[in-house]
Amino acid sequence: MNKITTLVLSVSAFVCLSGQQQMSLQDCELAFQKNNLQLLAAQYNISMADAEIMQAKIWELPQIEGYVNAINPQDKRVLDVGRAKGLEITQLIYLGGKKKNEIQFAKSNKELSQLQFNQLLVELRSQLRETYYNLIYEQKKQISIDAQLKYMNELLMAYKVQTDKGNISLKDYVRLQSIVIQLNNDKIEINNNILALQQNMKVLTGNQEKVIPNLPKTEENEILISQPFGDLEVLQQKALQNNADYLYNLKLIDNSKLYAQWQKSLNTPDLNLGAEYDQASGTFNNEVNLKIGIPIPLWKVNKGNVEKAKYAIQQNEKNSEYQKLNLETQVESAYQTWKNHYDQYFELKPVDLENLETVYNGILKNFRSGNVSLIDFTDFMESYRQTVLQVYEMKKQIMISAEQLNLLVQTKIFY
Repeated sequence: MNKITTLVLSVSAFVCLSGQQQMSLQDCELAFQKNNLQLLAAQYNISMADAEIMQAKIWELPQIEGYVNAINPQDKRVLDVGRAKGLEITQLIYLGGKKKNEIQFAKSNKELSQLQFNQLLVELRSQLRETYYNLIYEQKKQISIDAQLKYMNELLMAYKVQTDKGNISLKDYVRLQSIVIQLNNDKIEINNNILALQQNMKVLTGNQEKVIPNLPKTEENEILISQPFGDLEVLQQKALQNNADYLYNLKLIDNSKLYAQWQKSLNTPDLNLGAEYDQASGTFNNEVNLKIGIPIPLWKVNKGNVEKAKYAIQQNEKNSEYQKLNLETQVESAYQTWKNHYDQYFELKPVDLENLETVYNGILKNFRSGNVSLIDFTDFMESYRQTVLQVYEMKKQIMISAEQLNLLVQTKIFY
């Protein structure tokens, strides 16, 4: 009998845990780097940039032309190949450093692709970490609400029985019922939040199983108490040195200068160099001639594109100035947001949280013993419900605001 019971319990536990996977933040990040489809797709942009460099290095193919006699009116012959034929080979020679400039521009495009990939990587990783932290505290809220709801449902059922017997007024029953309704509303909202977060986590990690966050208490406390290294000015300077999105805009200036240089070189005419063999139609029989051809530079054939490239440089310089100001402002805002959440939470002392749980357990015990009135009990339960949710929310916001600061600075700043 005991063996059968153990087997049933084991099967039940397996069923409950199927489709779920307990993962640390590091586990999720490894899965993200390996499986995230958006990240994997973006890597091909770098490969395509390599292909563009390869293409830029390729020269035009040499051209070969030939002719044979079609009609010989003198001897009245058709296709007199043996007495009249010729062959010509030409090669386009690039002048003005066109190929060099095109290759440099292609290499600059690859650097831009790499910076875009880096920015996407940090943005998606930041989304992953924020989703993970959200999941942790939404599930903590869920556990707390479920425990409160279990107790209140049992209490409400007992009051229902006594109300039906006329031993308790309907007013007292309704008072308890209002708390249960609010707890159920909280539960639905939290469950919906968890569902959305789980879906987002699946997309980010490429893992179809539900992720159960595993953040030990010691690690949680380390994250909560950690503070950024350096003051606001230091953080802003680090952001200007490391933020891939800002570096991309800086690189765009160099890129547009290389593009302008390439467009300018396209105004230089190219040289057609070749050799020609002619059997009989030239000055001499079986003559070999050197052929040189070059366009006459009466006007600049690429003048419009050169002007356009100059404007692109000026535009990118202005955009870079804006991005610098915007990044510094964002860092300032993110730092202040983190500090506000940090200061708010740490105004609470550990003993305050311990006292909250002590009073909660004491109220439950004393209410069952009849030492606490229903009004005092319901007032406390409502206050306790709100406080617990707010405490978890404060912890979550500290971690998320710190992650937002990490996203902007893009280097290790929390110690």
